Amino acid sequence: MPFTATVLTMFPEAFPGPLGVSLIGTAWREKELWDLQTLDIRAFSEDKRGFLDDTPAGGGPGQVLKADVVARALDSLTGPPRPLLYMSARGRPLTQARVKEWAKADGIVVLCGRFEGVDQRVLDARGFEEISVGNAVLAGGEAAAMVAIEACVRLVPGVLGAAESLSSESFEDGLLEHPQYTRPRTFEGHEIPEVLLSGDHKKIAQWREAQREETTRERRPDLWATHLAKTAAEPGSAKSKAKGAKARGE
Repeated sequence: MPFTATVLTMFPEAFPGPLGVSLIGTAWREKELWDLQTLDIRAFSEDKRGFLDDTPAGGGPGQVLKADVVARALDSLTGPPRPLLYMSARGRPLTQARVKEWAKADGIVVLCGRFEGVDQRVLDARGFEEISVGNAVLAGGEAAAMVAIEACVRLVPGVLGAAESLSSESFEDGLLEHPQYTRPRTFEGHEIPEVLLSGDHKKIAQWREAQREETTRERRPDLWATHLAKTAAEPGSAKSKAKGAKARGE
């Protein structure tokens, strides 16, 4: 069985969206390297009017998706156990480290919330991991689900083709990726950095590493601090000493 992403949603028509285009879409529809399934949770309502939500216990605005409806939808799935994700603004941040772990599994099951969210009891009882894709609130979990699924699927062997292209990406070693350039050599007065045209692979590698460090330090001080702590834990290395001096402004 290929890596299978199953989405529990009120709006299955939202999929595949961007998951159905480019290399990822080809790997799904033509190469069958992964599979996408959607499950309409509306079908699991036992209310004759099809309601699957109710007012929040304790009062408050909006509606909450009912635990029993979500549980019936989840329990209808067959096959090997897979990580259960609930896309939520109050969840833990989506990270490349977690994505790499999920990508090693048989697939993932993603629950998309709506309204004020999902009854916490089904999340706890079934062992869902609450995941956030950023510090912003969305109307529902479908867009966030696509982000999580794409992050996993692109790591499935054969989906993107060149495995070496994954090793130098942002977050793979704690640093952001270096900037990229291509022809034309001059664009609106901006030039490709000369070092990239030098043919000196050692200097190019050094320039890219320096760019990765500078970009991470400026844009993601949290990642930079973690990176410094990691290198500091490797005593005696020249690289560790040099980075420590740079961080101190020496």
